[in-house]
Amino acid sequence: MRVAGALFAGVIALLAGPVLAEGQSAQNPAPTQNPAPAPAQPQAPAPAQNPTQAPAPAPASTPAQAPASPEPSHATLDIVNAAKLSDTAPKGGVSPAILRAEVMLDRVNVSPGVIDGQDGNNFKDALATYAKSRNLKGHGLDQKVWDSLLKESPGPVLVIHTLSDKDVEGPFAPDIPKDYEKQAEMKRLAYRSPAQKLGAMFHMSERLLAALNPGVDLGKAGGKILVTDVTAMPIHGTAKSVVVDKHKGQVLAYDRRGHVLAAFPATIGSRELPSPSGSYKVKGIAYDPIYYYDPDKNFVQGDNHQKLKLPPGPNNPVGSVFIALTKPTYGLHGTPDPDKIDKTASHGCVRMTNWDANELAHLVKRGIVVHFKS
Repeated sequence: MRVAGALFAGVIALLAGPVLAEGQSAQNPAPTQNPAPAPAQPQAPAPAQNPTQAPAPAPASTPAQAPASPEPSHATLDIVNAAKLSDTAPKGGVSPAILRAEVMLDRVNVSPGVIDGQDGNNFKDALATYAKSRNLKGHGLDQKVWDSLLKESPGPVLVIHTLSDKDVEGPFAPDIPKDYEKQAEMKRLAYRSPAQKLGAMFHMSERLLAALNPGVDLGKAGGKILVTDVTAMPIHGTAKSVVVDKHKGQVLAYDRRGHVLAAFPATIGSRELPSPSGSYKVKGIAYDPIYYYDPDKNFVQGDNHQKLKLPPGPNNPVGSVFIALTKPTYGLHGTPDPDKIDKTASHGCVRMTNWDANELAHLVKRGIVVHFKS
């Protein structure tokens, strides 16, 4: 793949480094069952001034004007939405082609995990699963896969979104301690910031969200930002079975004909606390679960040797949803650290992004069989 021309290089610099002006180049608990669910900053023209005389001060009654909010970069929008398979990026940068492919995969229910515009194992595994489920032969993001994604998931992958009051509504918890005893004292393990909340809403890394929207106050309603359009294709029916693939680090939901309904990257157990083997059934689903920490049954966190009750919230150790299995204390659940999916070990359970765990929870029901595949 090749790196595109000067304007494209400018967008790469926007996404991976300093901002350029547009146009320039260059875990195992048994939770409670809680039912529930490059940009340029516009500048006002400078006032005319007499070269020999300072301008007169504004009258005291004239209120000072607030600086204009940065506008979304239409150059970035156009380049990503029109990205070709050959549009890649320097090492460490954001590739418009990969960013576009990640969003298209997400929309056809083959999740790449956190959308960040960069190559990685979760992206590669999603491509492989997509190609196999569509009977496409090839490797990685090749022309056949690219053309199939474009046909199946047309339309722009980046859109301009106006921040609503609900988008920026808290309360937020900017300082969440790592210690479970201190977490247990909190009322809710809420989002740390509007950026974390928006990242979860649009399945984006916070780094990508910031790179696409430099200088924007993400906590202020009315602002316009660039986000990914992750409106998914509808899934008809429920899953007949679920396979937890330990080798690939994926969770796959199948229909009764054996076709893949959805696929998600996952962190599955660890060497010290491996996930179970064999088959189990879904025992129940808890949305916004409370986390019951029991060091006698599960693991010891720090110096905490007593049972603790941690409040619900997206930064709860099991995230925003827990799918309990008939094997006691084990389940499939969300996580407060979506960027670490399939990069760090879990405490025996199956950990996914909160949005992927939520989607899986709506595909399964009590009694569905979950197979653990080595």
